[in-house]
Amino acid sequence: MRHLYIDIDTDGEARLAALRACDAVPTPNVVLSTAPGKYQVLWRVDGFDFERQESTLKILSVAFGGDSACTDCSRVVRVPGFQNCKYALAHVVTVQYLSDCIYSPGDFHLDISAAVAAISTRGNAQRKHPGKHTHSERDWAWVSRELAQGNDAATIASARLWLLEGVRIEDVVTMLEVRRRFDIPSSLCSARAREIALTAQRMIARRKTA
Repeated sequence: MRHLYIDIDTDGEARLAALRACDAVPTPNVVLSTAPGKYQVLWRVDGFDFERQESTLKILSVAFGGDSACTDCSRVVRVPGFQNCKYALAHVVTVQYLSDCIYSPGDFHLDISAAVAAISTRGNAQRKHPGKHTHSERDWAWVSRELAQGNDAATIASARLWLLEGVRIEDVVTMLEVRRRFDIPSSLCSARAREIALTAQRMIARRKTA
């Protein structure tokens, strides 16, 4: 795995500023402006296997408000100099090169606690502008509460995506058990996997009723 990335589609300027000011992640190598207020941010990395990359992508997405659907290893990014024609006015993709470094897993210190802090900061900003709550913002606030209670953001994100793709909850539990079998004692693994799957299921239900 040669890169980490985050796809920022909403609140772009504020989220990009928060990311660049955060000491828990290194300076990005590249920032692509893909449309007004929308960015793709990339880090060149070495020493990441698939599982470590996937979990880091999900935590980055949670911490900085990236697109939670864009946390897979196979991602096509915009090409600088070409036009993004998804909108009424085509937007020329521009690029900023910020670093030539190649980063290792040890350069990323964005754990669950840091994600909570980042989400709390966003929550404070939202309270200054009441009445503007999108589905994503309501999801964000809900995940913040889950994180504060000690739930695993990256694993919840994976379970949520699997459920949205139509995977049965029992199969989700099984996949979570396989993923977490080296992280926690086997006696707790099954119960923890089911708890995470049910948490993701409640998250989807909340969005449908919002």
